[in-house]
Amino acid sequence: MPVSVPLSDALPYAAAAAPSTPLGPFEDSAVAWAAWTTLMGFVGLAALASVAAGPAARRIGPAALAAVTARLSRAAVVLGVLAVPAVLTDLAHGASPSGGYDYTAAWNALYDGSNAGRLSGLEVTLVLAGAVLLAPLTVRTVAAGPAGRWLLAAGLGAGTVALGTTKFPDAAPDDWGRTVFETLMWMLHLVGGAVWLGGLVGLLLLALPGAVAPADRGAFWAPAIRRFSAAAMACVAVIALSGLFLYWEHVDGLSQLVSTMYGRVLGVKILIFGTLMLLGAFNQFWLHPRVDALRAAGDRRPLRVLLVRTFPGVVAAESVLGLALLFVAPFLHGSARNQAYQAHLAEHSALDPDNLPRLAAKEVSASTWVWGTAETVAVIAVMVAGYLISGRLARRRAAAHANTAATAAATAEPGDLVGA
Repeated sequence: MPVSVPLSDALPYAAAAAPSTPLGPFEDSAVAWAAWTTLMGFVGLAALASVAAGPAARRIGPAALAAVTARLSRAAVVLGVLAVPAVLTDLAHGASPSGGYDYTAAWNALYDGSNAGRLSGLEVTLVLAGAVLLAPLTVRTVAAGPAGRWLLAAGLGAGTVALGTTKFPDAAPDDWGRTVFETLMWMLHLVGGAVWLGGLVGLLLLALPGAVAPADRGAFWAPAIRRFSAAAMACVAVIALSGLFLYWEHVDGLSQLVSTMYGRVLGVKILIFGTLMLLGAFNQFWLHPRVDALRAAGDRRPLRVLLVRTFPGVVAAESVLGLALLFVAPFLHGSARNQAYQAHLAEHSALDPDNLPRLAAKEVSASTWVWGTAETVAVIAVMVAGYLISGRLARRRAAAHANTAATAAATAEPGDLVGA
């Protein structure tokens, strides 16, 4: 357990430079980014096909379902296969004492009898198994068949567990309750991010030509976007709640966001997340209602223009920001609490800057649960209200378009181009 040393018990004062907290090598974060993006992308694409794009295409017909499922499955299989060398490269980089890549050591560490080896082995095995399960869905006849749902569900489950192994504890904890809760928060954080960001990439793929027939675009995009919107809002809620817990655990006050390296990196991550939230609000309160309204009014040409020009651009921007968010995350090392504490110790004591003590983990109190419950209720209330309000806007716009079309038809003279 980390040892906390009060300042009063430290050695006599001797001013020293605060300990350096570097970001870490760029190469380390790039390697970690490749592993995270492939794992999370696989989960996000499978989830999009299961909960949003697949059900919307199924309402149109077998051909639309086959085309949509096959395209998403092909991308997911590619990411699932690429995740294996990406994870092994990350393990090989960590296994090399010289900072290189020891693939032999990484391979031998899989299922080596230790808990860490079992988790690494499961991570590689399960993501590959998920890719194998989705491989038949790359064929359109299979994608439209009755086995499609089961294969998607099985592949999504395998990928989700593979993602979870990155945060499962590799040793029996002293405090089971806290460890289980922390693991749950990490799972919500990772799976929520995977479904949201991976789904955005999947929507961008479906917006490219060839996935949805031109005649089916009006019937497909409105329900698909609406379904994904509901899933994305749930993901934003769990990311926000789990992020608040992780913030409480690692940061003591807003001042540490600018005074520590951990806080500054976290600040960048929060800014990117906030920008994603603003783009999501644009989608939720402008783009989605407009798509619904144009579809209800039968205005097919402007709808296609909207989807081709506006929708892919916004989703592409969100996807790029999401990838940037995943790149920033590996730079978060340690804890802002400990960095601030150790900097203060180094400045006001003669302790060895390279061997400074660490703060003990925060203790959970009654006020912690009260604040946590209040934050949970507030986040859920905001998300539900946003979803309901955007739905109301969509219905109002649809009614306005329908009234305009009815008025134009009623006032048109015989042979008028508007009536025609």
